[in-house]
Amino acid sequence: MPTRIHRAILFALYQTSVATSILLLPLAVLTRQVGVTLPAHRIVQRLEQAYDATA
Repeated sequence: MPTRIHRAILFALYQTSVATSILLLPLAVLTRQVGVTLPAHRIVQRLEQAYDATA
């Protein structure tokens, strides 16, 4: 059973990844025009799933 500290760390990591993804959005748009995709959504989804699993 996950502890409160584990859940709090996952929450902080999830929120940080969302904020980082938002900040990288202009870069992602530019790289998408070149044909390169930034896989930031994978990190956000994995952290979201991990956080939800602790509930």
